[in-house]
Amino acid sequence: MNINERLDHLDRRLLNDFQAGIPLAARPFARMGEQLGLSEAEVIARLRRLTEAGAVSRVGPVFRPKQVGASTLAAMAVPPPRLAEVASLVSAYPEVNHNYEREHHFNLWFVLTAPDQASLERVRDEIGRRAGLPVLDLPMLAEYHIDLGFPLQWT
Repeated sequence: MNINERLDHLDRRLLNDFQAGIPLAARPFARMGEQLGLSEAEVIARLRRLTEAGAVSRVGPVFRPKQVGASTLAAMAVPPPRLAEVASLVSAYPEVNHNYEREHHFNLWFVLTAPDQASLERVRDEIGRRAGLPVLDLPMLAEYHIDLGFPLQWT
């Protein structure tokens, strides 16, 4: 049974309704629970279960570039047999917002964030050293806002 088949109505609302904004509050999960008819503990337990099942990769804020700390887009040319291994290594870093595969010579892309430029460079270099592969640093030259939220389709 795939994850989609195991999601109940509240799981689906949790994923869909809050993908573009968790309440800015001292207890955001309690506020989410109020909207869903759940307790704060139930929201946290559902998010933990969804994360462990692979339906959620990250719960947390995304800050505008150059407003808080430092960030960059990075890419790696990973031999296909090593892609899953290197993607797991990259995902293990809390400084990585997300990573994804692309059909290109540079086939693994990810966004790095850190408190400052020196920390960003340290993590980028460590990832490259541990993977045994160079990391292409692609700092932002122009800012564009792209809303990545979209209504989820349940089949």
